[in-house]
Amino acid sequence: MIRYASNTAVSRSRSIEEIERTLSRYGADSFGYGWEGDRAVVAFRAHNRMIRLLIPMPKRDDKAFTLTPSGRRRRSQKDSYAEWERACRQRFRVLSLVVKAKLEAVESGLATFEEEFLAYTLLPDGRSVGEMALPEVARAYEKGQAPRFLLPALSSGKGKDDGA
Repeated sequence: MIRYASNTAVSRSRSIEEIERTLSRYGADSFGYGWEGDRAVVAFRAHNRMIRLLIPMPKRDDKAFTLTPSGRRRRSQKDSYAEWERACRQRFRVLSLVVKAKLEAVESGLATFEEEFLAYTLLPDGRSVGEMALPEVARAYEKGQAPRFLLPALSSGKGKDDGA
């Protein structure tokens, strides 16, 4: 299977600039980008929400970069770096595509901003909704029942936080 933009020549910095322009065009009023170790982060504010997209980056010592496609020979340091950089560029082209698609879905009325970016929305404690909810959803599938925070309010009129 061929990956989207797997042979792109578009630099990471151009993709990040494109993401920033796209976000601005669709109403974002702040934007930030950074990286640490094997992940990058794009954060922005739009529709009164703080959004954080964490992008896992390929590891430079991955065999996909250090070995030739046959897996029998080591690549030179220069060739290894070139393959790794190509994989990084591809990730940012995908991210640019995803951001555009989500914002266009919102603009076209196919979804709300909150629906498209729910998992990436930051909560007051600094975690994203996805970081909070995904483990609970996994446990729900293991147990075969919905987590308490996803259950509708009880018919007795009691709210979800009243200990009922």
